[in-house]
Amino acid sequence: MPRVFIPALAASLLLAAPALAQEGRPAEPEGKWAADRATIGLGGGIAPDYSGSDDYEFQPGGIVQGSVSGFSFAMRGTNLYVDLAREGRGADIDVIAGPVVQVRLERTGAVKDARVTALGELDAAFEAGGYFGLGKRGIFSRFDEVSADVTLVHDVGKVHKSYVIRPSIGYQTLLGKRTFTQLRASADFVGKGFARTYYDVPAGSLLPAYTTNGGGLESVGLTALATHGLGRDPRRGWSLFALGGWSRITGKFARSPIVSVAGDADQFRLIGGLGYTF
Repeated sequence: MPRVFIPALAASLLLAAPALAQEGRPAEPEGKWAADRATIGLGGGIAPDYSGSDDYEFQPGGIVQGSVSGFSFAMRGTNLYVDLAREGRGADIDVIAGPVVQVRLERTGAVKDARVTALGELDAAFEAGGYFGLGKRGIFSRFDEVSADVTLVHDVGKVHKSYVIRPSIGYQTLLGKRTFTQLRASADFVGKGFARTYYDVPAGSLLPAYTTNGGGLESVGLTALATHGLGRDPRRGWSLFALGGWSRITGKFARSPIVSVAGDADQFRLIGGLGYTF
């Protein structure tokens, strides 16, 4: 999982939140689409120094998300998701589809472990692709949804020249009228170039030489999200959000000395912050 996990994951999780939360809010003016909204938030949390690190550091983060004429968007740090599939107000089936663009900042600066720093800094990877999924609302109550989606991005530059595929499945619901919760499981499958760039170790390094010999299942993870509106009208005003995540680097990726010697296969993240919706 990349060092920019905090904003990237917040994007994929929170993108679906406004559509669901509107169901539990006071009545809005009639129309085919939900009312236009935008949320801006600031916060921060702790995350590994790099993918596979056992050193943790504070990372600031920000959010910008909203919906215009039924089109949802979410921008978190260096990631932008846009949902181009619009559903009418009160639809039971949620079609999720649109483009994704992001910048991967994995090991673009010095990290705390000198052995990993000695491998050299990496350039930022510019990735683009899309995501598609389906959700079903009203499983156990009027206000919940089960969804599954797949995101595919590819390096459009010359850093890892490869792809990342992330399937995920989640459940989200309202608790009362102001608290939104979500639990999601996901996995990352990466290509040969990604594996070579971020996990191979050349001979003569401070770490033992290692070659991944191809891509595969890089990691699996679980995340939990909660947001809570602070004002009388949950459609507007201030809110709090918290996000916790665990992921585990798997197989030959976990055996890389970058992880097995200098780091840890288990990765934990925690973020919190304050947002404003208008």
